[in-house]
Amino acid sequence: MSTTSGRKPLVMVGVGLVAVIVLYGLWRLVFGSGAVQSTNDAFVSADYTLIAPKVAGFIDEVLVQDNQPVKAGQLLARIDPQDYQAAVQAAQASVASARAQQANALAMLERQRSLIEQAKATVDADLAQVEFAEHELQRYQHLAGQGAGTLQNSQQAKNRSLTARAELAQHKAAMEAARQQTRVLAAQATAAQASVDYAEALQARAELDLSHTQLTAPFDGVVGRRSVRLGAYVKPGDTVLAVVPLADAFVVANFLEHQLTHMQAGQRVTIKVDSFPGQTLQGTVDSIAPATGVTFSAIAPDNATGNFTKVAQRIAVKVTLDQGQLLASQLRLGMSVDASIDTATAHDQQVSAR
Repeated sequence: MSTTSGRKPLVMVGVGLVAVIVLYGLWRLVFGSGAVQSTNDAFVSADYTLIAPKVAGFIDEVLVQDNQPVKAGQLLARIDPQDYQAAVQAAQASVASARAQQANALAMLERQRSLIEQAKATVDADLAQVEFAEHELQRYQHLAGQGAGTLQNSQQAKNRSLTARAELAQHKAAMEAARQQTRVLAAQATAAQASVDYAEALQARAELDLSHTQLTAPFDGVVGRRSVRLGAYVKPGDTVLAVVPLADAFVVANFLEHQLTHMQAGQRVTIKVDSFPGQTLQGTVDSIAPATGVTFSAIAPDNATGNFTKVAQRIAVKVTLDQGQLLASQLRLGMSVDASIDTATAHDQQVSAR
């Protein structure tokens, strides 16, 4: 009995040591800073795009089905284009009218230049007439002074000189008015050019709106979240479907902050997908988020208020997948995965650098 009683404390001590070792091992596995850092808080993601129209109208054609693969530029759905086609035709007519007005303004400006040349020629003729009348007046006045000419001839010569001067002044004024009119017509031609530019801009806008009646895929991917239906009315900003680039899927793994000690871009990653047990994918750390997830939450915590309990935060790590892996083509966004990052190489490099 005494031997048995003596062994019980030893057994209890042994059990306690085993428990301590197990607990320590679990702590090292979960919270330790080993070479391989793992997390099951990870999922498959991709930079998918939500397709929304830029113009309003009724859907008259839906060309894709749920979960259908599509190519970049492929037509997904179309809004009834009749109203927008009519707007393009009206804009084209406005452009034609504006161009006709511009041509008329330019023709009037060119005609006015001809009128100015005509007025200038008239003024030149008047100058010659004035000069002739002046010479004639001087000659008759000279003859009258010597008694060889009559007073009537002298007065007639003076009248012709005054008339020639008056006509010269009148035609100079007409020429100046023609020049002023040229400025007015030039301004009208500039306004006509502006009208043409404005009409062409409206035409371009109408053609752009018409092109927006066709909803196309921005890149290769798979159709998801399809809510567009034939005959439905849509308006700008309404989400009608999503295009998911599964070929460019990546993994977002959320690691505890103390697991990032030796983690950096370029490290190798082993990925296990819950949907495909026993199979693994290989990837590379692409980047580490600039902040913890809670930092970008709608209501960020304020640790300066109330009682504080320290909670280890998680930081997202983006992992890109190696090309050419068959399993990668079966991934779908949101799938749960386990990610394990080997930080040994990077850690050894840091130690040797020190």
